[in-house]
Amino acid sequence: MARQELAHYLRERRAARRPHEIGLAATGTVRRTPGLRREEVAELAHMSVDYYTRLEQARGPRPSARILDGLARALRLTPAERSHLFRLAGTSAPPGLSAVRRVRPHVARMLERLPETGALVTDATYDVLAWNPLARTLLHADLGGGTTNLARRRFLSRERLPESSSAEEFGHIVVARLRRAADRYPHDPRLAALLTELHTGSAEFRQIWQTRPVHAPGHRTKTLDHPEAGALRLNCDVLLVPEDDQEVVLMTADPGSPAARTLRRLAGRTT
Repeated sequence: MARQELAHYLRERRAARRPHEIGLAATGTVRRTPGLRREEVAELAHMSVDYYTRLEQARGPRPSARILDGLARALRLTPAERSHLFRLAGTSAPPGLSAVRRVRPHVARMLERLPETGALVTDATYDVLAWNPLARTLLHADLGGGTTNLARRRFLSRERLPESSSAEEFGHIVVARLRRAADRYPHDPRLAALLTELHTGSAEFRQIWQTRPVHAPGHRTKTLDHPEAGALRLNCDVLLVPEDDQEVVLMTADPGSPAARTLRRLAGRTT
């Protein structure tokens, strides 16, 4: 049954892809169907046409992870589709070569719809990928260049983020997430460079790293000492984007609280 499901999925994805979507130039010949030809998928996946045909006909052997990765690239599968392909083949999808550093459009649009919530998106290495104006104001940081890394700012930067009651806890959270990232993306050069920089430049980071901290994202309450607005008691919640190994961080205040009034004032100023 699993072979048939895998074969059906391959045929379905091949039919759904258009040649121009994967960079194939028009040949001038009329196609009987709008999707890709088997030989085109086989060439892109670096396998023989006969082998690919047998997979689509549920006659082939169980494909290896290398074969599945080649098919995922050839068919331009999303991370979720890639994981589904591996599940149909009876195995778990290994992580990609590097952390995903793009934000899905619907996630970016969500940040814009939260005017009185500070919201930002971080990747598996704590690069800040997207943010809304209130998040930039609360963090008192220039996020406009898209080059901010929260791990680097926490452990290395002289221009640290505003201090909070949970600064020590956040350090352990950062290290726990970077340890997971190191396991998942052992060949990511940017992550490797970041870890080298942190180990070299921060004794605190080295000490926490050796403790192998474990942390699951969730709800926290912290008091943020903002240089302009003063002490703000905020709720910090994390929503996961699991297919991209990203986190959406939401900073809010209890309704009717002084912090909520401050967030409303700051939000009005940012607009």
